Amino acid sequence: MSSHSPNPYAVVLAGSASLAIAMGVGRFAFTPILPMMLHDQVLDLSLAGGLATANYAGYLAGALAAMLAPRRWDHTTIIRLTLVFTVLLTALMAAPFGHVWVLLRFLAGVVSAIGFVFTSGWCLAQLSGTGSSIGSAIFTGPGAGIAVSGLVASAMTVLGLSGSTAWLVFAALSAFSSAIIWRTFRRTSKSSEAYSVGPATSASGKVPKSEMPLFAVAYGLAGFGYIITATYLPVIAKNSIPGSPLLTVFWPLFGISGVVGSLLAARVNHTADVRLHLIGAYLVQAVGVALSVVWHDALGLALSSILVGLPFTAISFFAMNEVRRIRSSHHARYMGLLTAVFAMGQIMGPPVVGAIMGRVVNVDAGFDLALAVASIALVVGAGIYVLMILMFPGERRRKKLGGAVRQP
Repeated sequence: MSSHSPNPYAVVLAGSASLAIAMGVGRFAFTPILPMMLHDQVLDLSLAGGLATANYAGYLAGALAAMLAPRRWDHTTIIRLTLVFTVLLTALMAAPFGHVWVLLRFLAGVVSAIGFVFTSGWCLAQLSGTGSSIGSAIFTGPGAGIAVSGLVASAMTVLGLSGSTAWLVFAALSAFSSAIIWRTFRRTSKSSEAYSVGPATSASGKVPKSEMPLFAVAYGLAGFGYIITATYLPVIAKNSIPGSPLLTVFWPLFGISGVVGSLLAARVNHTADVRLHLIGAYLVQAVGVALSVVWHDALGLALSSILVGLPFTAISFFAMNEVRRIRSSHHARYMGLLTAVFAMGQIMGPPVVGAIMGRVVNVDAGFDLALAVASIALVVGAGIYVLMILMFPGERRRKKLGGAVRQP
């Protein structure tokens, strides 16, 4: 194995770009392209919901695959494969395959989950022991991908281009970005298990077995809490302010807010209980989701986009670091577990919207009810973290490893 040790800033840039491709394109490019496909009359909202659900189901399958992957597998090879498959699956969406799109979106979800887990794990491992506090910048990738995809889709909408053209453009952009970062993902002498902040222990010195299940449930609620906004934001905006020149602004604003949130996550107090950061992030997102229910004009949608977007990737950053503390080995396995539960929450989003739409006459009322349920789910998730703090007191969370808890 090579002793190559990549530059920390190169790791951050490559990790961010990889997550932008896997998540911003592989998962979320569908959101800004959806209005274009609806305009092209190649699908309706029913099929759109099916495609979204297929992608989230694939994300679950990919997370489970990452959880069960043998430790001997080389992370960098897997990351490179996810980049290649994301480009191919994105390009294939341009073909008029109709219901075959369901399979393509499912496979894109599989690839994006694997890419997320292995990119996050490898990058955090490379940054361990460097004394750098830029680890959260890796998680600017999904937000940056969303912002870029939204802006590019807006430009293509203005130019009157079709949805199929949009898929090809995103595939080309992903291929170009992959080529730039390709060499950074090389084998190193540092194992992807290298990063650890030490196991969580109780007063008796034993690892609490009940903490991980509670943590997983809370993280799963985050998946459900944001996904309705993340899937239908352009459609919600189109229904709320039809004909507005600002219709294409909200999705990029969501992505840019995600980038800002990730950068702010690097500034938080690293010796504080991470669960406090998660509680705050959940509540901010809950307010953002609820805001779109009660404030339907452009300003309300803009504020909602910002508040839902700010914690979007910061939550993942905090959670992925926290799971490495709760379980000091087999990181990819437990990160895969959390990602799988998160995916389960996401899968529930489109069916909930579909079930509600089938029982209401007004589309706006249907979205309002679905968003209200999502906001409540986030509040419940924050409440679980409060319960965890009471059950597993914070003193043990600051186990000193040469001073403060080590963060990437």
